[in-house]
Amino acid sequence: MGMTVEKILLASPRGYCAGVERAVDTVELALQHYGEPVYVRKQIVHNIHVVRDLEARGAVFVDSEEDVPAGSVIVFSAHGVAPSVYANATARGHRQIDATCPLVTKVHSQAKRYAAEGYTIILIGHEGHEEVEGTMGEAPDSILLVESAEDVERLELPAGTKLAYITQTTLSVDETQHVITALRRRFPDIHAPKREDICYATSNRQWAVKEMLDEIDLLLVIGSRNSSNSNRLVEVARALGVEAYLVDDETEIEEPWLDGPRVVGITSGASAPEKLVVRVCDWFRDRGIDDISPYQLVQEDVTFRLPVQLRRELELAESQSV
Repeated sequence: MGMTVEKILLASPRGYCAGVERAVDTVELALQHYGEPVYVRKQIVHNIHVVRDLEARGAVFVDSEEDVPAGSVIVFSAHGVAPSVYANATARGHRQIDATCPLVTKVHSQAKRYAAEGYTIILIGHEGHEEVEGTMGEAPDSILLVESAEDVERLELPAGTKLAYITQTTLSVDETQHVITALRRRFPDIHAPKREDICYATSNRQWAVKEMLDEIDLLLVIGSRNSSNSNRLVEVARALGVEAYLVDDETEIEEPWLDGPRVVGITSGASAPEKLVVRVCDWFRDRGIDDISPYQLVQEDVTFRLPVQLRRELELAESQSV
């Protein structure tokens, strides 16, 4: 039959969150201020297009601080790092800029506080994710990782254990609630964070997808494979009966997906730049689909200041130039 799509709806909010914007700005400004190369531990954010753009400007991405020449400028990614990473970088004389998202830093602080107060901490998150590795590094002897309600059922803890839970910031709101419900059922006295750890942007993007599902036949999520929050957007749609696909950009759209759907929704993960949404929309326009509009307009007004290390350097440089 061929493509049956007649209309495109754009989810709002979508794309960059304040933590991602801050992290990307940090690398760009560090390159301007210090010059090339600026080293970045891991991907600054989980989007291959962002990484390639920054590489073209002179950023060098490394797996470990141990791969960075002594005395170099190193930026820590938005996902956060364990204390051992700071110690290694300090021992090598690196000039450190910490671009950890402030909302991740809040979870790290909770972990340290709970551990200091004698709690065993249940961390809800995905094994191997950089954010989880950084958080667990704050109190490795006190944290147990669970990914599902089934994992909760398998926990074996001594009677009388003081328990608290924290969560990765980029999880599915609904799935996380299932795990929390299981924790509270098994451990009624478990201590909860004062405010939930899932970040505002992750929650908002999942809410926006849910809002538009009744109006669409298919959802395209723009984001990279290793982006946790992007994967969760796909899962949210599929869990509620709407087929969804994750694509890095327009080159990954497969036309057979579009044989049947009349209305396609488009959203993007919190680490995907808006230019990728524009490219996907242009891909549809090139195929004769001009009915492209926002489903609803929701503005986010959250902003975060630059990392203090970089902010001070830039302020000093500005004062000296006056």
